[in-house]
This record gives sequence, structure tokens and C-alpha cells, in this order.
Amino acid sequence: MLAEVLIFVPSVARFREDYLLDRLERAQIASLALLATPDDMVAPELEAELLENAEVLNVVLRRDEVRQLILSVPMPGEIYGTYDLRDPSAFELIRDAMWNLTMTEDQVIRVIGTPVRGAGEVIEVTMPTAPLRAALIDYGIRILILSAVISIFTAALLFLAVRRFLVKPMRRVVDHMTAYAEAPEDARRIIAPDAGVTELRDAEDALNSLQTQLTTALKQKDRLAQLGGAVAKISHDLRNILTVAQLLADRMERSEDPTVQRAAPKLVRSISRAVNLCEGTLAFGKAEELPPTLSRFNLGPLIDDVIDSETLACTGDAVTLVSEVPPALAIRADSEQLYRVISNLVRNARQAIEATGQPGQICVAAREEDAEWIICIRDTGPGLPPRARENLFTAFQGGVRKGGTGLGLVIAAELVRGHGGALELVQTDAEGTEFALRLPRSSAILDAAAE
Repeated sequence: MLAEVLIFVPSVARFREDYLLDRLERAQIASLALLATPDDMVAPELEAELLENAEVLNVVLRRDEVRQLILSVPMPGEIYGTYDLRDPSAFELIRDAMWNLTMTEDQVIRVIGTPVRGAGEVIEVTMPTAPLRAALIDYGIRILILSAVISIFTAALLFLAVRRFLVKPMRRVVDHMTAYAEAPEDARRIIAPDAGVTELRDAEDALNSLQTQLTTALKQKDRLAQLGGAVAKISHDLRNILTVAQLLADRMERSEDPTVQRAAPKLVRSISRAVNLCEGTLAFGKAEELPPTLSRFNLGPLIDDVIDSETLACTGDAVTLVSEVPPALAIRADSEQLYRVISNLVRNARQAIEATGQPGQICVAAREEDAEWIICIRDTGPGLPPRARENLFTAFQGGVRKGGTGLGLVIAAELVRGHGGALELVQTDAEGTEFALRLPRSSAILDAAAE
């Protein structure tokens, strides 16, 4: 419609210019009748008829630098304005055309132009504006009707084009997404890109890639879930079998046979590692840990219990365990789950130090901040190797100790997340390793974790 308006305004101005030039030409032809008569005299009735046919009130012709009134009738009023059509600008033509359209009263105007075929220097006519305005309105209505027809036809073509090239392909994509959501494992429901529009084709290609990856991942997870169930059953039965073997190995250690005494410790260690692997697999294979049972308690005694347990497990005096927990520090958490998390971290640190054969220290510290409690476990061990850092919280891949499963940190991180907190590796290098356990103090977060 904006384009039609931009076409309408200049076309009306052009029509007005042609209309006025036509009246000038008619007036010039009428003046020839007078110039062709002897003594330039015509009857008043003929003069009035000539002016009526030319639709003007008088005609002035300037030739040989002489201005002469050729034809005239009594003027109905004063001249309202003068318009020179010899060299008008586009702006002037548009402005004057709009003025003629909006002028409701009949006025007398003077129009100046150049005679055709060199019949003079200047020709001037006076004419009423009412016929001009009526002609402009008639022409404008016809232009608007034509514009409306063109606009309706264009709109229909645009509607059909948008529906054909955009709406239908988009509806097809939506239908495919809906159908795929009902059964994402069904590979037959993956969209096959066929859109003609480049952007839609790119969207269909991206959707096809996403659906293919998701279907593959779902199938893989389903197989892993089935495999996990089978492994859990096998690990459960295998653990029972290994427990009996472990009891028998303990008895073999008391044998006085030198050969048995040499082989028994290795057998006991192998069976212990197998039992630990089964127990870790069973623990990780649970669908989810029970939600934490939150209560407020002093952290110091719990840390002391962890240190006492690990001290008993130390081989020799190579590892020193220290608690730097303020005696009055009370936190809100599940004490059993928190014990498991801290015990796992301290045990990993102790085993890392013992593996080096060098003395070392493990320090458990805690502090209270505005938004959270922070428990830090620092050791002076050898630090974590690059592979362990990359897969720190990935099951069966983050293990550092030979025979380890890599499940301890995964389970610990899951327990901490259940509290609404986070388990982070603060730093690890040749000087040692530090983990930070962050628990939120906000009651809203803790209540949500409890739920």
C-alpha cells in the first residue's frame, strides 16, 4: 500500500499537468478561428462557444513581444492563483495537484504555457477549478480501484506463496517434532529434510541431526541400563562368593606353611579389591541415593570419628591426620551421608600419601560464611595425575589408585548435590591436593534438598 501511495501522488500530479496542457492546446486552437477571420472579428456567440469547448474563460497570446487578448467572456471572479507550466519542478506539480484536490470552492486560476508548433511566445488562459477538481477526483478513484485490485491480487499471491513455501514446511517440521516426541526411540519418526527454502532446509538438517543423536543416545542408555542391571545382579552374587573366599583366605594366613604364607597376603589383597569393586558397583548402580535427613549437629565430633577410623587404617606413622574444625561449629546436614563423603576424601588422601612411601599430612578444616559452610580436605600428597583430573567425577574413569573403581568421588559428589551443595577440586600439584565441600546455609535450599 505504501508503494501504491508513492505511485498515486506523482500520477495525479502528472494527470493534472496533462489536463492543463490540454486546455492550453484547446485554447490555442480556438484562438486560430479568430486569427483566421478578417479584422480578427468573430460573433459573440461563436466566441462563447469556442471558449466553452476549450473549457477556459479567456485566452491571451503573446507574439512578436505583443500581448493580445484573443478570446474572453466576463470573469466570474478574481484570479485566485497563477500556474506556470513552462518549466515546473516535480515538487511544484505535486504540491499544486494536492491543493487542487483539497480545494472545495470553485476558484478562477491563470495558467501559463508555451504554444505548440511555435505559434507564439506565451499563451495564457484563465479557467475555473471545479472541472479540474472533478477530473482529478475521477482519475484518483480509478487509480485507487486499480491499486486495490493490484494489492488484492498481490496479497493473494503472497498469501499462497507464504503458505506454500513457509507455513506448510514449518507445519511439517512441527508435526514431525510432535510425532517424534511420542516415541523418540523409533528411528522411522526422524525427519527427512526436503524443504525448498534454504533456511528451512538448514533447520530440518539440524533437527534431523539432533533427532538422530538423541535416538542413538536413548538406545545406548537403554542398553546400558539393561547391562547395568545385569552387572548389579552379577556383582551382588559375586560379592557373596568372594566373601566366603575372603574368610578362607584369612584362615590361610594363619597357616605355618611358608609357601602358603607367601601367597596368602597377595590372595587376600586380590580378593579384597574384588570385593571393593563389587560393593562400589552395587552402590553406584542404585537409581538414586535416599534424600538427606537434615539435622543440626556439631561438625567437630564427626571429623574426629573420621580421623580416628583412618588413623587405625594407617600403615605405620607415615600419615598424620589433623582437624582444624572450630569446636562450636554446627552445621545442618545429613550426618551419615556427610560422614561417607568426608571419609571417602580422607581415605583417598591417605592412600595417595602411603603410595609414595613418604610421610605426609592430611588436614580437615571448616569455616562458616554468610551463605554457606565450607569444609576443606588438604593433603601433602603427590597430587592428581592429568587423567584423573579430566575424569574426576566420571564413573570407572577417575580412579587413581591401582585396583580402584573411580566410584568414590562420583558417589560423594552425588551426596553433596543432594544437600544442594557442591564438591570442588580447589587445587592439585606436586605440593598436594585440596578439595572443598560447600553446603548452603539457606533454609529454602536445604528444605528443597530434603524434599
